[in-house]
Amino acid sequence: MKKKNNSDFIVKNKKAYFDYEIINTYEAWIELKWYETKSIRNNFVNLKWAFVISVNWELFIKSMHVSAWKALANKSSIETDRNRKIFLHKKDIVYLIWKSKEPGYSIIPLELYFSWSLIKLRVGLAKWKKAYQKKQALKEKAMDKQAKIAMSKYI
Repeated sequence: MKKKNNSDFIVKNKKAYFDYEIINTYEAWIELKWYETKSIRNNFVNLKWAFVISVNWELFIKSMHVSAWKALANKSSIETDRNRKIFLHKKDIVYLIWKSKEPGYSIIPLELYFSWSLIKLRVGLAKWKKAYQKKQALKEKAMDKQAKIAMSKYI
């Protein structure tokens, strides 16, 4: 009998992990319409250029592209990049808004995943990496890859 996994990833924002240093992460609920849920379950979602904004002490995700569901009749009237509300605890919202107003800090969507039957979003408080930090990360990644290749030859 196959054991059901309680958290399956739908999409991961790899660019965010490369461009930002993640300081804290938070699990959030996201407000979706029924057709968006169907599209996300079929993997028609993109987080690459998405970001989080605050309006009146509420958090919204912008530029998260959710394609129209294939069986939907009026696809042209669907807003694919609309603002979607994010639900977190009030103390976390206050902390994130307060911290994001400091220079260099941002609130970034990191992952969209299933938690049992719910679709959740992992957001992170992040600090922008400098160019030399990105180059260093690429060098380390290349060295790890070469080490794996060298080890595989001898094993």
